[in-house]
Amino acid sequence: MICEVHKMETKEELNKKQHDDSDALEAVLSHVGEMGRYQKWLFVAMAPFGFIFAFVYFVQMFVAATPQTHWCRVPELEHLDQELRWNLSVPMLESGDYDRCRTFEANWSHVLETSQPPHPNTSQVECPHGWEFKLGDIPYHTVVSERDWVCQSSGFAPIAQSVFFAGSFAGGLLFGWLADRFGRVPALVGANLIGCVGGVASIFTVGLWDFAFCRFLVGMSYDSCFMMIYILVLEYVGPRHRTWVANMSIALYFGSGCLVLPWLAVWISDWRNLILATSLPMLVVIGAPFVVPESARWLSSRGRIKQAVDVLRRFERVNRTQIPQDVMDEFIVASRQTRQTDESMRALFKSAELRIMMCFMVVVYIACALIFDGLVRMSENLGLDFFITFTLTSATEIPSVTLLALVLDRWGRRILTCGPMTIAGVLSLIAAFVPKGIPQVALAIMARFCINMSYNAAIQWATELLPTGVRASGSSVVHVSGYIGTVVSPFIVYSERYWRSLPLLLLGIIGLIAASIGVLLPETRGRPMPQTIADGERLVREYSLCGKPERDVTSEEWKKDKESSLIT
Repeated sequence: MICEVHKMETKEELNKKQHDDSDALEAVLSHVGEMGRYQKWLFVAMAPFGFIFAFVYFVQMFVAATPQTHWCRVPELEHLDQELRWNLSVPMLESGDYDRCRTFEANWSHVLETSQPPHPNTSQVECPHGWEFKLGDIPYHTVVSERDWVCQSSGFAPIAQSVFFAGSFAGGLLFGWLADRFGRVPALVGANLIGCVGGVASIFTVGLWDFAFCRFLVGMSYDSCFMMIYILVLEYVGPRHRTWVANMSIALYFGSGCLVLPWLAVWISDWRNLILATSLPMLVVIGAPFVVPESARWLSSRGRIKQAVDVLRRFERVNRTQIPQDVMDEFIVASRQTRQTDESMRALFKSAELRIMMCFMVVVYIACALIFDGLVRMSENLGLDFFITFTLTSATEIPSVTLLALVLDRWGRRILTCGPMTIAGVLSLIAAFVPKGIPQVALAIMARFCINMSYNAAIQWATELLPTGVRASGSSVVHVSGYIGTVVSPFIVYSERYWRSLPLLLLGIIGLIAASIGVLLPETRGRPMPQTIADGERLVREYSLCGKPERDVTSEEWKKDKESSLIT
């Protein structure tokens, strides 16, 4: 019994030291400035990585787009006009559409002499000499048209995309671990460099599996190529500014990248050069270690106090602020007294509260990723021009996330994740049963507007729920869980070949289920990020629907609550 009391006291003392360390760091950052000159510069420094984030995610859609008008190539007819070749060699189906995957087994010399197509009853054969593509809806050759990934090989493009997201799964875990083990900046550099190597190597591939392997390497950089600097910057801004920094960085930089990419593809009109143009900018990360500071929170949590102080002094100089010496001394003493504990993913999953929280967050994030990615990939199949449809749906990114930034601190993370997701689910269900073209595109745009809000709120929500020691690796676990959805989404879109309404129907049902689970997560609005596992457990216990009754609190009230809980 005495031993048990001693253990309890030791745990309470340890938690108190961890709380003291967290509060001391918050005090230092408040004197540095919640949104000073350095933080504003870091916000601007996120720009190239936001564009890269969009390019890495979406470029494969433009590299592996399938021209809708294609038919069997007949070598004997190649000297004729393309329209005439099509009229002479393409069989018609009973539905009135033309057969993209078969041609006549005919005497083509006789066809040339008569200038008449073979009789409809002439035997047919699968394309023996490959395919011809009319570059209309897609005005340039893609890897699909160049390598004949159509008909019996039409599954190759979804396979390559799924391999990309498998790489994202592996890279997210790897770089998340690296970020918590060696720092945010080394992980940011590594993610961008491997993405650049994989992208450049893609242009030298000749088949499916070498292309897929290179896309796997590019996938390893997604989404760590942006999320590492995103997490780092959020750790330096105060709670009052965290929402607009988190959301406007995505709206302005990621959103602008989405709008630029389709017209960059049209302008370049070559899939290899497009990959080159979107991969080489990743080399900008070479300069990151010289201008982007390492996370003081992370340095403190790893016991590297001197380096944390150096970083804070740099903020002090750039922001032209003054940290009182007693505040800095308190931070140094508190950090040195805090023993490094098992602040790892293993410790997080040992905690029942945090384990359940992570599982719920994973479900929500998978649904956000799946609906977002599914709606994007259906841009080719909604009945309007691919580039215009992609631009219109992507144009929702800036206004939707701007609106989110304005209301997120008023309404909270839970409402603005689960509410828009519910609406997106309902809109998807309606869109499944309306005609293609403008009606379906309009509903898809509205659903994309809503899921943009949910997705971005969920990204910030996950970051705010996790303790500092596991924030990068924990965020990576949440994000790579989203790749489960994005690995599946190309095949959900592909399922339209079996039933036209099936993709949107599935997206709608998934959205409604995930939204009902998300309401059980704790609200983080206006509360400092948890520094320790104990902070995270307290957040889950006291600010979720299943815990104690919630009330709106400010950051100062949060600190007072923590102090009173330690006294008792």
